[in-house]
Amino acid sequence: MKTPNPARSRGLDAVVPDAMIAPMPEDFDLTEFLPYQLAVAASRVSRAFAERYREEFGISIPEWRVLAHLAQSGAVSVREINARVDMDKSKVSRAAARLERAGLVSKAGHPEDRRLVALDLTDTGRALVARIVPQARAYQAELEAHLGEDTPALRRALARLLEE
Repeated sequence: MKTPNPARSRGLDAVVPDAMIAPMPEDFDLTEFLPYQLAVAASRVSRAFAERYREEFGISIPEWRVLAHLAQSGAVSVREINARVDMDKSKVSRAAARLERAGLVSKAGHPEDRRLVALDLTDTGRALVARIVPQARAYQAELEAHLGEDTPALRRALARLLEE
């Protein structure tokens, strides 16, 4: 009996032909795979902080990232935010639209490219960021306390991974 090609059900048959499908090697443990560990750790840390600001301020992870980036950079385009915060352009756009409806972000013509729209924090948006930042710093301090003496080594390792 032929083993079904799991890629075929997702329309990937041209990418993963049946001849290439093989059973998972027994010595491969996903939980020990560094890319997987990094992704899970990042997701858990991000979600744990998100719970705090979602409860108090009613914003999502993409909204927080847009707010934080605008607070740091000033007025920029969605494209620039997308490149900086590592989120899909559509997520950045949706977050920006929600933030604009909430009066936290304003849109204007981009000063350098008329085809683009520049986003900027409103006074209300700046005030919100000023209220969240102390919580962000406190959460970071908790993480660093949990990591203890491993914190500097982790920061160095992450810096190497994030080098462009």
